[in-house]
Amino acid sequence: MAFEPPQRLVRALGETPESAQDADWLGQLPELTEAALARRGVRAQRVLSPGGRSSLVVLVQYADGTPAALKLAPPSARPDRELAALARWAGFGAVRILDTRHHEEDGALLLERLHPEVSLRSLPEAKALLEACGTLRRLWVAPGEGHNWETVAERTELQAGALRSAPAEVRALADAALAAREELTAVAGEELLLHGNFRQGKVLAGERAPWLAVGPEPLVGERAYDLARLVRDRLEDQVASSAGAAGARRRVNKLADALEVDRDRLRGWTLFRAVESGNRALAAGRRRDAELLLEFAAWL
Repeated sequence: MAFEPPQRLVRALGETPESAQDADWLGQLPELTEAALARRGVRAQRVLSPGGRSSLVVLVQYADGTPAALKLAPPSARPDRELAALARWAGFGAVRILDTRHHEEDGALLLERLHPEVSLRSLPEAKALLEACGTLRRLWVAPGEGHNWETVAERTELQAGALRSAPAEVRALADAALAAREELTAVAGEELLLHGNFRQGKVLAGERAPWLAVGPEPLVGERAYDLARLVRDRLEDQVASSAGAAGARRRVNKLADALEVDRDRLRGWTLFRAVESGNRALAAGRRRDAELLLEFAAWL
């Protein structure tokens, strides 16, 4: 079986300053996958296609027929932190780890098999948001003593650096986003373990639970930061609707109230994350994505 990296993964790595370590990983991915399968004694059934922007996922099977999924991600994705977060959640609201014995050797994750073709995006919007909120409630737990996850302030400081040199067409929104971030990080807030990249597509159907989160980019901070990415889910539908700015603000308020999050803080983080993503998309040449994100941000 061929284990070539998905094109979405290749493009995504190409949009960021690629480290030599990531480049080596990408070049050796077929061999790394074969070795990871052999270490764990599982047989590949098929590579998940079209695949994700952050990893290669292979659907596998134990000798006794038990299904599982093998995930390989580049070093920059910090699979060790993903493993730590999944271990902290212990299958409550998130995919379960099946085997950790060889993780330090290759960084691969052997996970329970979910239904990758069925995410919350397959549900009507209102039902999808209801299930998403229920999943988030399960994930927001104390990070534990001696945790080493980065904080929201640390992660967004790196992102703010790029916004400070945003092009002229983004300048006004970038300034507003930077001001919002400065205000939001001025005082210490909640310290909870966050998913970090939570959206409807990151919640898949399972067997032992109806819906389970996958693909965390874990960090520690306040719930409003985690919820902010969900606010702009199904962005094309939101932009295409006639509701415009009023609809975007109603969505912020609805999600904030549903999860008892401060409305202003959710609006601020939604603005920052939308502008940061829009600026990054623009730099990568994804102009259509950038325009949608920046139009949405302007409504906030």
